[in-house]
This record gives sequence, structure tokens and C-alpha cells, in this order.
Amino acid sequence: MAEDNTSFSEFMDLDHDLDLDTRTCNGVRQEKQLSASQRRGYSLCRRKSFAGFVASKRNSGQEEGDYSWCCCALTFREHSAIHKHVARTHDPEIQRLTQDAYQCLLTQLEEEAETQQLNECEAEPVDISAWIPDTRHISEEQLQKGPGKVLLYYRYCQIEDPHVICAWQRALCEKLHLTGKVRVATEGINGTVGGTNMATDAYIDATRSHPLFKMEKDDFKTSDGGAECFKDLRVGVYKEIVPMGMDPDVVSYQLAGVHLEPEEFHKEVEALLAKADENNDTILLDCRNFYESKIGQFTQCLAPSIRKFSYFPDYVDQNLDLFRDKKVLMYCTGGIRCERGSAYLRSKDVCKEVYQLKGGIHRYLEQFPEGFYRGKLFVFDERYAISSNKDIISECRYCGSPWDRYQLCSTRFCCQLVLSCPGCRQDGRTACCPACQTKGQNQSQAPGPHHKEECECTEGRPRIPQDA
Repeated sequence: MAEDNTSFSEFMDLDHDLDLDTRTCNGVRQEKQLSASQRRGYSLCRRKSFAGFVASKRNSGQEEGDYSWCCCALTFREHSAIHKHVARTHDPEIQRLTQDAYQCLLTQLEEEAETQQLNECEAEPVDISAWIPDTRHISEEQLQKGPGKVLLYYRYCQIEDPHVICAWQRALCEKLHLTGKVRVATEGINGTVGGTNMATDAYIDATRSHPLFKMEKDDFKTSDGGAECFKDLRVGVYKEIVPMGMDPDVVSYQLAGVHLEPEEFHKEVEALLAKADENNDTILLDCRNFYESKIGQFTQCLAPSIRKFSYFPDYVDQNLDLFRDKKVLMYCTGGIRCERGSAYLRSKDVCKEVYQLKGGIHRYLEQFPEGFYRGKLFVFDERYAISSNKDIISECRYCGSPWDRYQLCSTRFCCQLVLSCPGCRQDGRTACCPACQTKGQNQSQAPGPHHKEECECTEGRPRIPQDA
């Protein structure tokens, strides 16, 4: 988008004024509401979507320059012919593809804009060598090869100069050959990193030794994995350490609900389930995204249909009567989203009590692997999920058989996650959009109705996850 000189702020304004995830109006009418630079971005996404759709119809195994396309049981031998056909017949599919691509663009620009803004005034170089551990007793092979794990942690605290902490964390992770993501802000630090056991142990010791954080070893949650669980290393300064979209000075973690240890939370859920047939005043609230709760959740929880955590405040605002005079038991993956989420809920002054699971589902499963949480625990890395029990609570989106392993949509330019069982994937059902036909289908034949991949509603379609 650099060639268009498109400003980040214009795109960000659009994200609030025109939510393409929930709008169902005609694409042309949507485009008319955009500014000139926004229209250029939307137009670019449409051109790419149109080109990708046409490319998916091209017959394979042809010589260079001798192309033909098959669509709707028709064969086209000229570019102009297939273009006219797609424009006249498949506009709804093109609109959906365009909206998905545009929403991905907005999400990307949102994160880039936040990082760019916060890094405009980076601090003067500071000597961080005192915080880098001496690893001469550890060989490079031990740092890069062997059994490993993934760490998940956070710490809310006041950081006067987050750029210094950012530089230290980046240097520390690079020295230890760790991958993952670390978010630093004036309100604290949030990280998930992977590496060998030696490397992650050294990372824990180094982070704990910093005087700002005052962390205990138990503050780092661990699971089997390693550096291969992440594509790369990303360390940056952000406004929030978990993106809720609210100013930390307005809704502070210091206003969070009462923390319950896993044993206490387990007893509360047990009492709630014992009164299942009675009218009770307790709500078990999952404050994660819908694609997380889809594959694993606490029994009889309330799981909002939100795509990212920044939608949580709107969900609360729209359902205040639901929480009025109720005791709320909140939970999330590792506890961090509950810190701000419970603070926001408490700020509305409608609940009788607000509690949160300390350490999140991660800690709960360590003590109660066969407890009241059933199914997989979604994680924000290449594993997508980890498990402690054998329950499968979700199903393949095509055949309905039990299945809970996400994979990326096979459609070009798509960034959705799809629940498709091995049988359906073998049949070519690997995408989330009707514009993508089955891979194994004979291109010269019209697609049968069982090959048409129905689209999930836009409110309920996962994307490549970015926020923990």
C-alpha cells in the first residue's frame, strides 16, 4: 500500500465506522462510504480476489500461453470470456473474498500502525549487558537442539521505558535462540516463547532476575514444544500487553476481579453444576475468542461469539442485563485477558461479584486434567492446540464427524482456520469459502452440490490468530 501513500489513520477509522465482518450490505454501497485512499485499498483487495478466483478455474497441465478455464460446466478459452462470466455470475463470492482480504489488511495495518507509532520516539541506547546471562557453560548445540518447551507468562507492572525492556528481551531471545512473541508496554510484559529446555530455563532465570518484574518460577506456564512452534521471533513495544482496545489508564488491571486458585475455581464450578437445574445467580464466563472455546471449554459456560479480544468490551456493553446482580466466574488461556476483562466488567457496576481463574486454563489443567474443562486448549502458535483429556467437543465443518484440529484454509490469500477431518481433506474440502472448489475434482466437470464448500457466517470465522 506504500505506493498509494495510504495513511494508517484512515484505515483505522474505517475499522470502527464500517465493520466489514458484520455488515451484509452490497459491496458497491460499502465502497462508496470509503475515502479515496480507503477505496484504493479496497479496490486492490478486489482485484487480487478476482484474479485469485479466476486462477482457481484454470485447467492444469497446459502449455505456456495455451490456457482454458472451466466454471459452471462451461469451458472458456479467452481471458475476456472467463472474466465476463465471473463478473456476471460470481459477484457474491468475489464480494466475500474481497471483504475477507480487506479485513486481513486492516488487521495487519492496525498492528503495524501501533508499532510504528510507539517506535517513533525510541529511547537512547542503554547498556543492557548486565541483564544478559553468561551462557558460556551452555553449548550452542544445547541451546538449539534437544527436547524443548513453550513458555507462557505475563506480568503487569509499571515500565517507565518499554523500549529498553524491548531491546533487552530481543537480545536475550536471540542469544538463547528462542522464537515466539513478546509484547512490552508501560503496563507490563506478555510473552510466549519456545526453545530447548536449557534455553528456556536460562530465559526464565534471566527474566526473573530483572528487578522490575519480581516474578516467581510458577509465573511461567510450560508445555511440550520448542522453537519450531513459532515461525519467527517478534518483540515489540505496544500500547497494551493484551490487545483489548481500551486505554490501560482508563481500564486498569488494578481494578481486576478476585483471583481464585485452580482448587477454589474447581469448587466454584462444581457447586455451579450441582445447581444446574435450579435458578442460580452465577455465570461461568469464557472471555476467549469463539474459535478457542469451540474446541475446548468448561462445562455449561457462557462463550461469547467474538473473533478477537478487542470485541469483548462491546459484548459486555450489549449484555449488561445478563450480568446484572450475578456472580461471574471468568477464565481465559493463561489469565492475562481476565485481568483487563474483569476490570472492564467491574467498571460497569452491574455484577454482584467478579472472580477470575488465576493462571487460566493452563494452570487448571495442570491440577485437574480430567476436571470440568473438556476438549483441547487453543494456543497461539503453530501447534494451535494442546490437550490434557481425550474429549472432542467440536466437529468437522463438512461431514459433522468429531474433529478438533485446526488447519489453515487452502485458498490463496486466505488466513482462516478450518476444522476439516482427514476424510474431507482427502476429498479436497480444505477451504472456508465457496469460491474454492475441491482440489481433487475434475476441472472439466461441473461441481456437484456436495463439493460446494459452504461459508460460515463472518462473525464466526477464525483468522490466523495474533493476540494471546
